[in-house]
Amino acid sequence: MKNASEFKPNDGTLYFYGIISSIIEKDMTYLDLGAGRGAWFEQDTPFYRRKLRLMRGKVREMIAADVDPIVLENRSSDRNVLINEGKIPLEDSSVDIIVADYVVEHIDDAEQFATEINRLLKPGGWFCARTPHKLNYVAIGARILPDKAEDWLLSKLQPKRQSRDVFPKAYRLNTLSEIRVAFPDFADNSFIFRSEPGYTFGSRPIYSVMDFIHRILPSVASGNIYAFLRKPNSDSNH
Repeated sequence: MKNASEFKPNDGTLYFYGIISSIIEKDMTYLDLGAGRGAWFEQDTPFYRRKLRLMRGKVREMIAADVDPIVLENRSSDRNVLINEGKIPLEDSSVDIIVADYVVEHIDDAEQFATEINRLLKPGGWFCARTPHKLNYVAIGARILPDKAEDWLLSKLQPKRQSRDVFPKAYRLNTLSEIRVAFPDFADNSFIFRSEPGYTFGSRPIYSVMDFIHRILPSVASGNIYAFLRKPNSDSNH
């Protein structure tokens, strides 16, 4: 049964993929970078949100890529590829749009990452990313807590999240200025989106309290960066 109560007023997934849906065209090659096993495809409850996010069938080819071999089991894509030592096994200038959803915070070498994005994108192609701001309280906590303590806390805050979907974080590319530096020639339409609380023990009362806190905190302290960067139409444009 369809249920409107499944959606939140500030559902960041609907907002993020709503913008992406306005960018994509039928003849595009779409790369889901850091796709993993596609946990959202298997677990996300609202059908509409899953349908909005699913790009297979809406573009010419949807490719899933990850460093984890589990990406080869991803069922949301047309083709799955394994990243090896930072290199994605795709041809230069072969992709129209690259989407990295909660992936950038895991990147340790920002320069290598940006170079690979630039290599893969066609002129005029898009790089779209959703990632916590470096000053987001969640990001600060992740940098302060030891890995084991963070894993334990996440298991309590997000009981439905599986441990195999938790990865080390670096936060090397998690401010608007760091993104501009990494992609200096790209047209930058990035902004901070004040997202819904994601760590609430699955409790509605705690969600309401955290939602109020999100509204009164500065946007960088409770928001995510929504990066929408477009490569110049010609490599000669610098």
